[in-house]
Amino acid sequence: MPEHRSQIELRPRLVLSLLLIVAAWLVSGDAQPASAQTQGAISGEQVWGQPTPKSSEADGKWSPALTGRRPFYRFQKSDVLEIQFTFSPELNETVDVQPDGFIPLRGANAVQAEGKTATQLAEMVRQAYTGILHEPEVTVLLREFDKPFFIAAGEVARPGKYELQSETTVTEAVAIAGGFTPGAKHSQVVLFRRISDGMVEAHLLDVKAMFKKKDLEEDIALQPGDMLYAPQNMISKIKPFLPVSGMSLYLNPTQF
Repeated sequence: MPEHRSQIELRPRLVLSLLLIVAAWLVSGDAQPASAQTQGAISGEQVWGQPTPKSSEADGKWSPALTGRRPFYRFQKSDVLEIQFTFSPELNETVDVQPDGFIPLRGANAVQAEGKTATQLAEMVRQAYTGILHEPEVTVLLREFDKPFFIAAGEVARPGKYELQSETTVTEAVAIAGGFTPGAKHSQVVLFRRISDGMVEAHLLDVKAMFKKKDLEEDIALQPGDMLYAPQNMISKIKPFLPVSGMSLYLNPTQF
């Protein structure tokens, strides 16, 4: 009986020991992935199996806005280009981008320059001389281009075409054009903006109200090619048809 009793007492201890061993194994198994995740988060190389975006990426996609790099200039109609051949300087020439977007080449077929960068066009010129020159080295330089501009028309002191050198608003453009004339209708200045070859937007601006409220929140920034038009007011329209005596009475009634 004593021996049988000791075996019964040992069974709970054995079960408890087995439970402790299993619990320790489970804890050790969970600890390894946790440490691996922590290491990945600290190193910055991998979190939950996903690569960490670089400083120039947003959501895993390359973003030029984050790198600060601006896109390359693409040639347009009327640009003046200089084509240089390193080993054949006799072929160097200065050409204009034609209205159809092509440039003529001396002794070779014309190539399309509109919409191309300097590097792309140099490669196209090199290919155009394949069979004429042996592995030519070509450089394309931009000498002249149509600078951004805006047009001021109507009742402004100096109507004309002005260079758009920096960000310029409507009121600033009017000031550049010499300001409004006495016959201008400040409350109905029209901003024309071409949005496609066959479509033009027209924005009606109340410059008089902006100045009166001292609030330039609605002062639109111009884009290249915009045109401002200041129409005549009613007095300036009917003035040529009024008699001189009647007009002077209307303008200066206190003198009588």
